[in-house]
Amino acid sequence: MSLKEKYNKEVIPAMMKKFGYKNQMAVPCIKKVVISNSFGKEVSTKTSGEREKIQNLIANDLALITGQKVKITKAKKSIAGFKLREGLEIGAVATLRKQRMWDFLERFIYLSLPRSRDFKGISTKSIDQKGNLNIGFKEHISFPEVFTEKEKTIIGLQITISVNARNKEEGLELYKLMGFPMKEDSK
Repeated sequence: MSLKEKYNKEVIPAMMKKFGYKNQMAVPCIKKVVISNSFGKEVSTKTSGEREKIQNLIANDLALITGQKVKITKAKKSIAGFKLREGLEIGAVATLRKQRMWDFLERFIYLSLPRSRDFKGISTKSIDQKGNLNIGFKEHISFPEVFTEKEKTIIGLQITISVNARNKEEGLELYKLMGFPMKEDSK
């Protein structure tokens, strides 16, 4: 059963029962997944040719992971302390919706998270007050699309899963029912 089918057949009835929703359209759902990366330290001291090579490598890896072309983001203003000039390309981002989002989430939950080093579960502190989940990855090589033999640099990723939940409890219950490996944090 795919993750989308699981959401429709199991998660919606369970959420309606637990939170007392009268309509299934009131049940929180995942709206989008945003995967981003900052070039940061890798390109700050490089020449323009070296910077472009590194940016292309990172953008290609991110495109492999997401299955779509990534958008290159530019600096909005100059900051001398960070060796940053206005208009300098500083990151890459991809926003996934609909079927690509569901496909990515399946690979993320069932393949990437178990393959990541020293993984013991997603902390509940990673969920904000609106139920959105933010996860930082130190190594992108845990994704099955990336060939570890060909990789020259290991990059980090920021993954944000946006939901339309009203509060943190609804979001946490949604993630647990969908099969995200959550760990209980001691408060």
